[in-house]
Amino acid sequence: MKPKLQLQAASGTHRGDRAYQQDRVEILPHPRIAGLLLALVADGMGGRSGGRMASDQVMLTARQLFFGYVPAQQTPRQLLQAILSESHLVIRLNAISSEQEPHSTLACALLLPDGQCHWTHVGDSRVQVFRDGAMLVRTRDHSYVQDLVDSRQLSQAAARNHPMSNVLTASLGMDGEPPFAADALQLLAGDCLLLCSDGIWHYFTDSELARVLTRLDPRAACAYLIDAARSRAAGRGDNLSLAVLKLSAGAITAAEAAPQSVPGAPPAPAAPRSS
Repeated sequence: MKPKLQLQAASGTHRGDRAYQQDRVEILPHPRIAGLLLALVADGMGGRSGGRMASDQVMLTARQLFFGYVPAQQTPRQLLQAILSESHLVIRLNAISSEQEPHSTLACALLLPDGQCHWTHVGDSRVQVFRDGAMLVRTRDHSYVQDLVDSRQLSQAAARNHPMSNVLTASLGMDGEPPFAADALQLLAGDCLLLCSDGIWHYFTDSELARVLTRLDPRAACAYLIDAARSRAAGRGDNLSLAVLKLSAGAITAAEAAPQSVPGAPPAPAAPRSS
């Protein structure tokens, strides 16, 4: 018999060095099904009001669809596709009525009570899974630089500092339909799921993220990553947002299991040390 998986979850957000916040992050428990969660990160683009409007619409649309989700009537893939396509449609309609050009990225993961995880994404907000101290899975960015990496014109290390690293090839609100790709994985005790915007991942290697997420609980990991990213940005940082979900086979308290938020840039705990 498989041990029952327990979950700890936390999210964090910070304006960074921007004049306004356009990122949104949510970890939503299902209102009727215990252990069913939806985690989302949306990075809005399109000016102060346009970008925030787009990321807000992603959250509102996802919340409505998830709260009405009935597993017996809809597969996880169908739910994720509905969240992506309906968010895109709402953003496009708002663009017409507001005479703005709102866009948003999306990183979205559905975690089932048995530990099965399904996810999708658009743009350069990422979903990553870490296991045994290493990155196991990462979504492929919809970006100009990622295309260069895929065609072997650029190394992954060089991609992080490329001058066109912020140029996206797909987003919610784009002309035409954004690409839809979903993947799934059975998570195990000890696995960690990270969703984040480029304001976070841009400042860390995969191995650095793995060390932090392996050694710190979700709330401490959020605090550390926000603070370290702010320091490394040296006054030029983007908005930051992330959600961390960590599975355990051991019993934890209800307070530990409840999703926690880490607003702003709290003091970071001591950096994880190499063994």
